[in-house]
Amino acid sequence: MDAHSKSHFALFGLPERFALDPDALEAAYRRVQAAVHPDRFATAGDTERRIAMQWAAQANEAHSVLRDPARRAAYLAERRGAAIQAESNTAMPADFLALQMQWHEALDDARDAGDPAAVAALRAQVAAERDATLERIARALDVEGDAPAAAQGVRKLMFVERLLADL
Repeated sequence: MDAHSKSHFALFGLPERFALDPDALEAAYRRVQAAVHPDRFATAGDTERRIAMQWAAQANEAHSVLRDPARRAAYLAERRGAAIQAESNTAMPADFLALQMQWHEALDDARDAGDPAAVAALRAQVAAERDATLERIARALDVEGDAPAAAQGVRKLMFVERLLADL
């Protein structure tokens, strides 16, 4: 089987859902890496070494995607037929756009005033919105089976995480 034909979840023997036990992911990743690490195939033929490198690369990519909630949500939404289209679909509900403008203005005001407490309070507010968005995405994917809603949530999450990075 080609290394790229398995889903990230199947590669690690995990259920294909947003809710994920991070300890189970780490244990599965270590098992797969131990089995396919290129060092184990140092004396093997060229074909076996190449295949092992492909599996190791696939395991690294799968681990990277699955351990990050935003990337995991995007991966699941896309696997379920709802492309994220982050570059071409930036439409957001008006209330969210207004909230974003408020946050950016509050950040500018806090920075201009040199008020680290205000920045910390804003960071907490935005982090709470990120957590609520992740909960909505999880519900859309795991409970409601609504991949388009999850994709919309992922696009929103991208905006929120960008602001958190600025904070």
